[in-house]
This record gives sequence, structure tokens and C-alpha cells, in this order.
Amino acid sequence: MKKFKFKQVLATGTVLAAGIALTACSGAKQNGGGSNKKSSASVALITDIAGVDDHSFNQSGWEGMVAYGKSQGLKRGTNGYQYFESSSASDFTPNINQAVAAGYKTIFGVGYSLKGAIASAAKKHNDKNFVIIDDVIKGQKNVASANFKSQDASYMAGVVAARTTKTNVVGFIGGVHGDIVDLFDAGFAKGVQDTAKKMGKKITILNQYVGSFTAADKEKSIAKAMFAKKADVIFHASGSAGQGLFSEAKSVNEGLAANSSKKVWVIGVDSDQSSLGKYKSKDGKKSNLCLTSVMTGVNVAVKDIATKAAKGKFPGGKQLVYGLKHNGVYLTRGYVADSVWEQAQTARSQILAGKISVPSHPSK
Repeated sequence: MKKFKFKQVLATGTVLAAGIALTACSGAKQNGGGSNKKSSASVALITDIAGVDDHSFNQSGWEGMVAYGKSQGLKRGTNGYQYFESSSASDFTPNINQAVAAGYKTIFGVGYSLKGAIASAAKKHNDKNFVIIDDVIKGQKNVASANFKSQDASYMAGVVAARTTKTNVVGFIGGVHGDIVDLFDAGFAKGVQDTAKKMGKKITILNQYVGSFTAADKEKSIAKAMFAKKADVIFHASGSAGQGLFSEAKSVNEGLAANSSKKVWVIGVDSDQSSLGKYKSKDGKKSNLCLTSVMTGVNVAVKDIATKAAKGKFPGGKQLVYGLKHNGVYLTRGYVADSVWEQAQTARSQILAGKISVPSHPSK
């Protein structure tokens, strides 16, 4: 059995109750818990292959589930809330089956890779609620689909990158080409381009894909090449592969003084990735290179849908889209300069007012 421990963080950035040690394993029965009486309010989360402590989608989803359980007075375990971790795609269906057999009422699949497994299970188990995160399943009344306007928060990240870069070169690293990653790619590029135009500057955007959401070594190599081409702010939308970007950025910054003008920055994705940005500078000072993170409110969606289900109002058959309003997507404050943060917030207001239209696919 694998053991995983990570700090639980709510959307507001506050730490959840300490001492929640996460232990679960692929293909194993759910663990932990206590006595729960509200089986109709019980929820389970099936991770994709990146794992529950991926500093990204899965972790955010689990944080939302923990927050939901706390709000409902539920405990981890049978008739409460639990996660089932997948180490490969072959684990999706067995994990869903275990969650069904254990009696969980509402079952979440985190990530579009679970679409087929969730759709199939929903057809077999009409008495259960199913949720697909980051994709759409149509025509099934016991399935809700949750998606995010990640392009809008990515636009804000583009504003921040354009106003932070000193070299006028920034980068974007994607995981795998597809509609979801396109949102981040397109929004970021548009934000950089619009801001550069306002500033009367020419800013180069380096863009490359890993071809994976887990190949951290490959992303580290891509990041190294981008830094060599003078990029000093790089945004990634690549799942746990992004840890390679953080690793390479640390290698650069650890050889510099804390206040060096040559410092490089990373913009995180999906959850607050500032914990990955900690490092010690050449002059021995503690510092952080995570400029900000584009938050995808998987935690917001999980808690919202689970709460609706507990009230007997599960949004089956519906497509829910979470955006800047109500923090379905947003930026963390991070280490963004005050004047730059103000510009990002202005962009947010303009997007919400319909004054800025953000594309969902990169221009060709």
C-alpha cells in the first residue's frame, strides 16, 4: 500500500484541519473513516493516473471532498467520503466498481481520461450519481458534467507574465494537445499579446508540449531550453509533469542572489503550487519562484455538486461551467507585484463585464 501525505488547502488558501493522512491504494478497498449515517450523502472520488497528491487536479478535487465532508459532518470511510487512486487507466473501472460496491452514492471521475469508464458505469448503475470533471457526457440522466472557463484565468496569467518579464520572452508548456489544455494555451497567449500591445512592447511567447501529463524529466528539458532562450516567466498546464519545470527553475535560481534581476518565475496550474516553488538562493535566503497559480476550482465544483446531491438536487444530465464568478477559476495572489496585480484584477472585471473576449483555442 502506498502512503500519501500532503497539506490540505482550501480555495481561500487556508489550511484544512491538520492530521489528515491520506492512505489509499489502486485496486484496494477504501480505508479510514468512522461511523457515518448519511449514506445518501456519501461521495467517492476516482483519480486519474497522476495520483491524489499531484499538486493539481486530483489534489484539488480531494480538498473539495474533504471540505464537503466537514460541512456535512461526515467522516472519511463507508457512508462518508473517500478517494480511490488509479495508477493506470486499467484501474479506472475497478476503482469505480469498488466505490459502487462500497455503497457511495455520488461518484466523481477526475479528468477527461475517465469519461469512458464513468459513462459505462453510469449506464449499469442507475441508482448512483456520477460526475465527470473536465469533460462532457451527454444523454445520461444520472451523470453531471463539470467544466471550467480556464481560459479566463489564463488570460489574467498572461497579463501578469507580460508585466513581470524583464527579458520580454515568456513561455507556455502544455501537457497533451486537446480542448482542455487549449483553454490555458489560448487564454495565456491572448493575455500576453493584449498586454504587450498596451505597453507598446514586443513579447515573444515560446510554446511547446510535453506529450504527457506525467513526464517530468521531459518537461525539465523543455524548460531548460526555454530558459536558455531568455524566457524568465513560464506558465505550464501539464499536470504532474510540471514538477520538471519547477525543478529546472530552481536550478537556475539557486545559482543567483535572492534579489537578482535574472530570477526566473513559474506560473502554476490547477491548485496553488507555491509549495513547489520554495528554494534557497545563492546567498542563503529562502525564496519562492511560483509567481502565481491559475486555479481550476475542482474543489469548488466537487463541493458544490456533492452538496446539491446531499440535498436531493443532483444536477444529473446537466453541464455545469465554473468561471471567474464565485472563484470557479482564479489567480492566487502569490508574489505578483502590487501594480501588476491591479492590472490583472482590471482584466478580470473586464472579462466578467464582457469587454474582453477570451478565445478557447489558440490561433493558428
